[in-house]
Amino acid sequence: MLRFNTGIYNFTMEKGKTMGHKNKPNRGSLVKQVQETLDAKLQIGRKKKPDKLSGISQNYIYSWETYHSYLKHCCYFVKWCKENHGCKTIEQCKAYASEWMKTREHLSVYTQKMEASALVKLYSCTLEELNIYTAARQRKDITRSRNTVKRDRHFSESNHAELVAFCRATGLRRAELKALRGTALHQDHSGYYLHITSGSKGGRERYALIIGDKDLVIRLCRRAGDGKVFEKIPSGADIHSYRRDYATAVYRQHARPLEQLTAKEKYYCRGDRKGEVFDRAAMRITSNALGHGRIEGIAGH
Repeated sequence: MLRFNTGIYNFTMEKGKTMGHKNKPNRGSLVKQVQETLDAKLQIGRKKKPDKLSGISQNYIYSWETYHSYLKHCCYFVKWCKENHGCKTIEQCKAYASEWMKTREHLSVYTQKMEASALVKLYSCTLEELNIYTAARQRKDITRSRNTVKRDRHFSESNHAELVAFCRATGLRRAELKALRGTALHQDHSGYYLHITSGSKGGRERYALIIGDKDLVIRLCRRAGDGKVFEKIPSGADIHSYRRDYATAVYRQHARPLEQLTAKEKYYCRGDRKGEVFDRAAMRITSNALGHGRIEGIAGH
C-alpha cells in the first residue's frame, strides 16, 4: 500500500490499482479529476526510451516518484484555481496555468520547472500552449547538498557508516536505496554491478558500477538475499552528496589525460564554468552509471 500526502488530502493507494471512489473525498472534485487524469497516464514498468524516440513519452508517467510529485503539485494548482477563480473542472483551470506560475516565481527555478512539467503532463500539451515560460537553470542556483540544513545535524555518519560507504560505492538515489534488494547484485567479466529496476527516475533501469568499498556492497547484498538491503533510510542522510562523491570517483577512474585527447573527445563547459574541460568518454560512463540521459548534468553539477 502507498500512503502519501498531496498537501491537500491524504491518499492511500495500492500499486497497480487506482483508488475506488469510496476511498476518496469529494467525488467529482477537482482533486479527483486530477488524480484520474494522471492515473490514466501511469505506466509503471513501461520503457521510456522507445517512447521518447517515437515522440509519445509526454503521454505517460513512468515512475511512482514522478506520479506522486505531479499529483501533489497539480492539486496545489487546481485548489488555487477553485479558490481564486471558482473553477469546477480541470479544463476550466487550464486557462489560469500561466497566472498560477507567476505566483510561483519565489520558488527555485528547479521547482518552477518541475511544476510546469506537472501541468504539461496533466494537459498533454506544451509549455507554449499553456503560455508558461520559466527561467533557464543556472548552476549557481543549485542549493541541494551544498549547505548544512537542520535535518543534517540529526544524522551521524559514524553511526551509519555502512550506509554512507554503500552510497558512495554505488551512487544510488534515495528511492533506489529504499527499493534495493540483494538480488540486484550481479557479476560479469568486468566485475560487480547493481541492476537497478525500482525507484529510478523516470522508471529507467540501469547498471550501476560498484566502486570504492566493493566488499561491503557484496556482503550487504548477499546478506539481504531476496529481502531489502536497507529496511530504512534515515531522513537526515544527505544521499545526494554521497551520489556526487560517487560520480566524481567514477569520472576520475575513467578520465584520460586531456592533452592526449582530440578536440572532439573533449567537453568544453559554458556559463560560469567556461574554460573547464572534461573527457567526454568518461562523462558518458559516469552519466550512464548515475542513470542520466545527458552528459551535461555531469559537468554542470
